Amino acid sequence: MVNEPDLQQLIGEREVANRLARFARVLDGKQYDAIDQVFAADVTFNYGIGGEQAGIKSMRNMLQQFLGSCGPTQHLIGSYAIEVSGDHATSQAYVQARHQCRNDLGGAIFDTCGDYLDEWAHREHGWRIVRRDVK
Repeated sequence: MVNEPDLQQLIGEREVANRLARFARVLDGKQYDAIDQVFAADVTFNYGIGGEQAGIKSMRNMLQQFLGSCGPTQHLIGSYAIEVSGDHATSQAYVQARHQCRNDLGGAIFDTCGDYLDEWAHREHGWRIVRRDVK
């Protein structure tokens, strides 16, 4: 017999999905100071570049380093699977990202794709990513 999700699980899934969407908007709006709306202050992460890193400041610096020199970007996050258990959750989501060259919108474009593997915790200000691995 399959256990049906309860209301709290469904609410958690919805909130996590909304935070994933918020992350894309934060990146594409270059709102680096708003990443704390998605990530916990004590986040640990590995984007497959630079090895294991920790802390919201390190996350912010990495994002600024890679996206700050780009023109417009568009991060599409989808095909996600979210599992909620109490105040903890995991999610797996595909990401496809387009990066255009600054000041040359008809010029070079760099496309990437990957998989966000996230661990979440429900904290004082809502759901936050406490661990991210990118494959």
